[in-house]
Formats: sequence, C-alpha cells, structure tokens
Amino acid sequence: MKEKFPVYDICKLSDFKQEDILVSRFAPYLIAHKNLHLPHKHTFYHLVLFTEGSGHHAIDFRNFPVKPYQIYFMVPGQVHSWSFEGQVDGYVINFSVPFFQSFLHRADYLEQFPFFNGTIQDEVIDIPSNLQQGVQHLFERILLETEDNKRLGEDMVRLLMLEMFIQLGRLSFSSQQATEKSSYNYTLLKSFQKLVDKNFTTLRLPKEYAELLYITPNHLNALCNDVLCISAGEVIRNRVILEAKRLLVNLNISISEISGQLNFQDNSYFTKFFKKQEGITPEQFRKEIKLQSI
Repeated sequence: MKEKFPVYDICKLSDFKQEDILVSRFAPYLIAHKNLHLPHKHTFYHLVLFTEGSGHHAIDFRNFPVKPYQIYFMVPGQVHSWSFEGQVDGYVINFSVPFFQSFLHRADYLEQFPFFNGTIQDEVIDIPSNLQQGVQHLFERILLETEDNKRLGEDMVRLLMLEMFIQLGRLSFSSQQATEKSSYNYTLLKSFQKLVDKNFTTLRLPKEYAELLYITPNHLNALCNDVLCISAGEVIRNRVILEAKRLLVNLNISISEISGQLNFQDNSYFTKFFKKQEGITPEQFRKEIKLQSI
C-alpha cells in the first residue's frame, strides 16, 4: 500500500547540487513548496529563522506563533505544519543526518544542544535583540557559501552552522542549568529517554528501563519527577501517544494498523489507551487533523 502521508527528503525539496544540505531564503522556498503547509515529516534536520511574518507553525502537534527573529529546529521524524499570515521571509536550512558525522569525531555531538534533542519546548527560540544581527549575518554567509561553490565550501558551511548552534545553545542555559545538565542525573535521564525512544513499542514498564539502566525503579521515578515533574511511566506513555499521533496524521493507515504497529493487543485497547491520555478517541483526533488541513 502506498503511503500518501508526505515524508520528504532533501532531494525531493530542492534542485540544489548538494544532496546533504539545502540552504535558501524562506520566501522563495515557501513559494516552491506550497504543499508544506499540510502536516508532513522530514528525514533530515530542519531549521528556519523568521525575519518577518506572522501566523503559526506546529511541531509534533504543539502550536507556536510566528515572530520575526524566531528560530525553530526540528529533528528527523517529527511532524509539522504551517499557517502563515501575509508576507513571510527568513532563511531555511535542511541538512541530512550524515552531514556532520563525517566532519566531527563525536557522532552524537549535535545531541548536546537542547534544540536537537527532540524536546519541543527547547526547539523554538526567540533570539534576543543583541544577537539578531549577528545570527542573521551567519545565515547570509551560509547562503553565500552554498551559492559560490568555492573549494571546501561545505566545510565552511559546517563551521558557520556550528558557530550558530553554539551561540544559540548558550542561550538555553543559565550557569546553574549548565551545571545540572553535565551532572550524572542529567546523563541518566537522557539515557532513559533514548531507551524509551528506541523501545517504546515493546517496553512499557518503568522497571524494564530501570533494569537496563542498572538502577531501581524508585530511583528512575524519582529522577523523572525531580527533573521533568512527571513520572517515568508518564514519559513512556507520552512517547507512545506522540507516535500514535504521528501515525494518525497519515490518513492512508487504518487505526487497526496503527494499533498493530504500536504493539497493542487489539484496536479496542489502543482506543481506550488513547482516549484516557488525550480525552478523545483516535478517530476524533484524525477528524480534527482533517479539518485543520482543509
């Protein structure tokens, strides 16, 4: 069965010569890809700096107002959509997963930045006025490098992007938060979240993850409550619900098929689980998505 829900890679979105990087001003990019206002996924990292415009955009079903000098980041697999009002412009950069892997010794280097962790509240940043001109200048230099085709141009693009990531990453932490994020507990929490992301369809109990982390279930639960203000069980359930929503956007997959993909015993159990968490059934959620797309 063909999947009608759009999942885009970089090649589908551009006529650019590079397969691993796409850089463009946002207004022409938006004109060329008008269908991107509908919910869709990317197989690549995606970031947009708005310099003008209004409306809203959604990342994994959470809405954000569009503001000048706001930047948002997305990791592969997330679902998003746009609804703009009036003239919108800025810059867009799409880059593949391997784009930095051949350049950096640490394959997980980007994961140290909060906006590349897949945590939605960290992915949208309003740039302070004292940094706006500098960040926009970096985008201009990146755009010029991709257009000039100079020797070692892609490496220069990587360096300029890393400079931007570091500048914006520094905004995300106070000195107290930076200390916290380098602590053992933070490392343990990120390990738990990565395990959940990898195993949420088969492992549903906190004790199963605690065993993999060589800690007690009580320790894991206390850690989640202390840092995230939710239980370890809720972290797991939230990840299941997020994947359910991502799949429900694809109108070509039946709810029974989604139930099977998420490893529920049957469709009825999946519906009860979804309604308990969201207050509506999967069918009602899907109807709401359809109405938003009209």
